[in-house]
Amino acid sequence: MSNWVESLIAAAFAALLFIAPAAAAPGASAEASTSAAARALAADAPAVPAESRRVGYYGYGHVPSPQAIAGWSIAVRPDGQGLPPGQGGVAHGADVYAQQCAACHGTFGEGEARYPKLAGNSKLTADRPVKTVGNYWPYATTLWDYIDRAMPFPSPHSLSVDDVYAITAYILNLNNIVPDNFIADHNSLPKVKMPNRHGFILRDPRPDTDDVACMSRCLSPQAVRIVSTAEGKGLTPRTTGPLDEMAPK
Repeated sequence: MSNWVESLIAAAFAALLFIAPAAAAPGASAEASTSAAARALAADAPAVPAESRRVGYYGYGHVPSPQAIAGWSIAVRPDGQGLPPGQGGVAHGADVYAQQCAACHGTFGEGEARYPKLAGNSKLTADRPVKTVGNYWPYATTLWDYIDRAMPFPSPHSLSVDDVYAITAYILNLNNIVPDNFIADHNSLPKVKMPNRHGFILRDPRPDTDDVACMSRCLSPQAVRIVSTAEGKGLTPRTTGPLDEMAPK
């Protein structure tokens, strides 16, 4: 609720509470006098914008303009839709990476401290796999999207389009996915085949099931008995809760 509306309500209540009947015109009631005072206050108040009378509007913000929406409509799809015009090569990417990325991710993507590694020889089938762009990331296009919207960590979405293309090219080159002369742009990135392109399940292969209530030959709840639990079978960690302490009844 806006400040002027709150002031209007407060003033109206004050008028209703404190205007004496003696202030009324001869022959007029106290109620008529206070109603007239409230109408006068309402007449002096600014007009309520049409937007604030919308259902579901609570007095905050406004309808965004197409230009405002375009400023945040930055998503890039795996097929490359959304990639803007521009380009960047591996050599320029090495320079920008050294200035903007190496402090956290290491000069060659090896990672500093606890920041993630971007390159390396780890395999996802190892006992303790380390995820990198080379062995885990499915699309070069969404790598560009992530760098554009979230990096560098202290000031995300501050890199130019060309710099994002260049950093993307450099990281792909660190992982031996593209050659040294690769130029990343909205045409070349969608064509890059990432090693783990097919390592993600896009659709759940399990069939849909319906929870249909039993309508015939149903078991009586009194006939159901718990005959065993997971306790002592090494199936459930003890940190998960009371299931581990349940005993057959």
